[in-house]
Amino acid sequence: MKQIQWYPGHMAKTKKEIIEKIKLIDIVLELRDARIPFSSRNPVITEMTGNKPRVILLNKADLADQKELDKWIAYFDAKGVKALRVNAINGKGVNKILPLLKEILKDKIEKEKSRGRKERPIRTMILGIPNVGKSTLINKLANKKKLVAQDRPGVTRQTQYIRVGKDLELLDTPGILWPKFDDEDIALRLALTGAIRDDILPIDDVVIYGFKILNQYYKSQFEARYDIKVDIDDIVKIFDDIGTRRGFLLPGKKIDYDKVSNIFLHEFRHEKFGKIILDRVDEHV
Repeated sequence: MKQIQWYPGHMAKTKKEIIEKIKLIDIVLELRDARIPFSSRNPVITEMTGNKPRVILLNKADLADQKELDKWIAYFDAKGVKALRVNAINGKGVNKILPLLKEILKDKIEKEKSRGRKERPIRTMILGIPNVGKSTLINKLANKKKLVAQDRPGVTRQTQYIRVGKDLELLDTPGILWPKFDDEDIALRLALTGAIRDDILPIDDVVIYGFKILNQYYKSQFEARYDIKVDIDDIVKIFDDIGTRRGFLLPGKKIDYDKVSNIFLHEFRHEKFGKIILDRVDEHV
């Protein structure tokens, strides 16, 4: 696979705005997909935010393999970064965000009080790649629909301030990807979970990668979903078996491979293989 480059103009503008406004922020909230806790990071976030305190929010945690997620939370903690499991849609874990921010900023808050300054809302910036759930999270925090939230990348296109009660002020930003993907595995994992548009990578490559990673980590769930036996050395047979089981046939009883690919991606992104995590801690220690 050739190097993938995808860096729309509004993302370059957003990066510039973040760098300009970071000095006004007390702490950064970095939202990641709990199914890909490493692949959904943006490596330029640290560069943009410098030494600002940071909390990692692992969104869609209800879709993740909890045993593996425990390992990731311990991994981040060992690096001095707090991580929380959240679900931006149903709000699970969201009520833990503000108390954690106050705890991390306790010394700063006390210092300002000792100087006689009136307590002000904590200013935070939510950063993350496209389609990771930033707008949905802000709406849940604010307990009302303040932002457009859609299940596709690239909906938020400009920075904006959102006041959440009396204790929190959020600077929302569009999702930004880094200029190019040097790591093929990261690109494919982003594509599998829908973080990048489906026209960026060949769908066949994405689906075949999905077959392989399910075979590696969740083979029993993969086989049970389609009632097939998976031989990962025979990719065509996997397509044929799924197509046959689902009745995806063209005239002449040929398999409709496009339908197989589309249904696989849909089911992968909607928890039809159970709770999964594609990134493994031992790949990064």
